[in-house]
Amino acid sequence: MKCFSFIIAGLLLLAGAGWLFRGPVAMAVYERGAARALATNSLDPLPDGLHAAFCGTGSPMPDPARSGPCLAIIAGKRLIIVDAGEGSARTLAMMGLPVGRIERVLLTHFHSDHIDGLGALMLQRWVNGHAMAALPLHGPIGVEELTTGFNTAYRPDSIYRTAHHGAAIVPPQGFGLSPRAFALADGKGVILDDGGLTITAIRVDHSPAEPAVGYRFDYGGRCITVSGDTAPSAALARAAKGCDLLVHEALQPRLTRVLGKAAKDAGNTGIAKVLADIENYHTTPEQAAEIAQTAGVDGLALTHIVPPLRIGALKGPFLGDARSRFSGEMWIVADRDIISLPTSGGMDKTQMGGGFR
Repeated sequence: MKCFSFIIAGLLLLAGAGWLFRGPVAMAVYERGAARALATNSLDPLPDGLHAAFCGTGSPMPDPARSGPCLAIIAGKRLIIVDAGEGSARTLAMMGLPVGRIERVLLTHFHSDHIDGLGALMLQRWVNGHAMAALPLHGPIGVEELTTGFNTAYRPDSIYRTAHHGAAIVPPQGFGLSPRAFALADGKGVILDDGGLTITAIRVDHSPAEPAVGYRFDYGGRCITVSGDTAPSAALARAAKGCDLLVHEALQPRLTRVLGKAAKDAGNTGIAKVLADIENYHTTPEQAAEIAQTAGVDGLALTHIVPPLRIGALKGPFLGDARSRFSGEMWIVADRDIISLPTSGGMDKTQMGGGFR
């Protein structure tokens, strides 16, 4: 019995010692993590080429694993963002992408889930990059009004930050967004042709959210087409001809209808109506696969995932028979995935690290 008491006392002493050492160990881990996170730059080591880095693959539906819609297009060493949904700035930081080097943001349309991370993104870019000019914001006609709203809402915050940190760190002229509106003739148009990078906007069908566009990026002999939100679009399929990769939104009605029935049974007729309505201005995985096959692309990345796939085994029901309709590579992408298209050839999907996780 006395031996047993000694064992218990020894265990208690060890436990106490463990608690004493937990703080210092945690601090050591924290210091190493901080050094790694703040030194990480995932952009510069990338090979020359075109890269699609997914900084948000979710939708307005709550999903702890996915930020709101956001895609980083990397052309050489240029960093361009397509849409900025909620949480996208944090995801970019976790990917180790230097937000201070964001060159411009392109909007596909003005639905709230595609713009509600813009405030955080523009502020992080301003402070981290000591920006000397406002962040260019490209979009269809109407982007001017949106820009004015964000600049007005964040103006007091900008004054506080410059006063606190000084103009050398947060130059007042670098605050905010600068609108770059474009109109499309015949449904498409080149909005940037500079330094070997060409960006073409393509009108898509997301009615009643109008105007809505997708984008085609050409650089170094490689090409990525991005759908934005749209019903199946023949114009988008034509625009993607000759591309390596199609990044396309995807909604699976067989899953959203389960949610709609549950909402209706619970007496929530409003949510049930919304879930029924969204079917007619999005694209199913099977339809996206057919578009990719028609366009002749090598890879299809499905994003803006509706509904959230909380169970991994739901990926099968989500895809349906999409794989049988497309002969190339197909992925349901996740936040922090990157698909690389080096100028030397090939296509590779990995995950980007960096940051505290």
